Amino acid sequence: MAVSGFEGFEKRLELHFSGNDPLGLRRLRCDALAQVLDAVQCTVVSAVGNRYFDAYILSESSLFVYPQKMVLKTCGTTQLLRSVPCLLRHTADLGLRLRACRFSRGSFIFPRAQPFPHTSFAEEALYLEERLPPSLCLRRACVLPSASSHSWHVYAAADDDEYVAAASPSTFTVEVCMTELDRSLARGFFRRKGDERSGDAAGADMTDLTGIGGISPRALLCGFAFDPCGYSMNGLDRDRYSTVHVTPEDGHSYASFECTGGGEVIEWVRRAIGVFRPGEVSVSVCVAEGGDEKQVWSATSAALEPLGLSCRSQAAEGLPGAGIVTYQTFTARGK
Repeated sequence: MAVSGFEGFEKRLELHFSGNDPLGLRRLRCDALAQVLDAVQCTVVSAVGNRYFDAYILSESSLFVYPQKMVLKTCGTTQLLRSVPCLLRHTADLGLRLRACRFSRGSFIFPRAQPFPHTSFAEEALYLEERLPPSLCLRRACVLPSASSHSWHVYAAADDDEYVAAASPSTFTVEVCMTELDRSLARGFFRRKGDERSGDAAGADMTDLTGIGGISPRALLCGFAFDPCGYSMNGLDRDRYSTVHVTPEDGHSYASFECTGGGEVIEWVRRAIGVFRPGEVSVSVCVAEGGDEKQVWSATSAALEPLGLSCRSQAAEGLPGAGIVTYQTFTARGK
C-alpha cells in the first residue's frame, strides 16, 4: 500500500430539519452554501435538480439538498464537520429546526493525514457533542467492528425517541466502500493525455463506457471526470438519489456507491460492485426501527456471493434518529 496518497474514504453527514416552509433547505442561497462548503474546504463543480431535491457534485464528493434533509459527503482531507456551525446559523435564519444528525465513515487509508476534527473518531464525536443544539438530547457514538482492519464509525443524535429519519422499514440508505479495484477496470477512470473536454463531457463518456450508467437505469445521471483521474456521479430518480465516487490510483484505489430506495437497492449494489470487481467491500445499511437486520445481512450476502465475495463479518446497532445501522465486510475469494 502507498505510504501517502489521496484519501478516498468519505466522511458523511446527514441532517434532518423541520419547518413550515415547503421549500425549506432548498431556499439556502448560493452564497450561504458557498460559505458552508468553504468551511469544509471544497467547492461545487456541477449541479442538477428535480422537483424533489438538488444534487451537487463537489471538488471532493457530493451534496444533496431536500426541503428537510441534507446529505454532505466529502473525501480527501476535507473538514466535513466544520460545516455544522455555519449551516446551523443559516438554517436558523430560514426558521428551520434541527431534528436529527448522523455522521458516518469507514477507516481512513491515510489517517495521519486527516486534519482536526478528523484526527480520530473520539475527536469527531466530541466536536459534534459540543456543537449540536441541546435539543438533540438523544446521542450515541459507536464503532461497528469487522474481521479486517476496516470498521464503521457512526455518531447519531435526535431530539425525540419517536423521531426516525427513515420513516418506513422498507426504505433503506446503503453505503458501499470498495478497495483494491480491478486494475483494468480502474484504468477507465483516467483521462487521456491532452483531453481538453470539460469535466461534464468527459464524465458522461466515463458513465457510459464503464457501465455505471446501468446501475440504476431510470435515474438521471450527472457524471464528472477529474483531471488526470477520478470520477464522481450523482443520480436522481424521483425523490431518491444515488452517487458514485472513484479514486483509481493503483496502491490505494477506492470506489464508493451510495443510494436510497426500497428492496431494489440490493440489486443496485450488486451492479455497482460488478463495475469495479474490488478485492474488499464493506456495506452499511440504515433502516428504520422495525427493520430486520438479519434479513438485510442475508439479502446482501446473497447478492454479493455470486460475484466471488465472501462475507467475513457482520454487525448491527440501533441509533437515535437513525433506526438500525448494519455493517458487513466481504473479501474476494482466494485472497
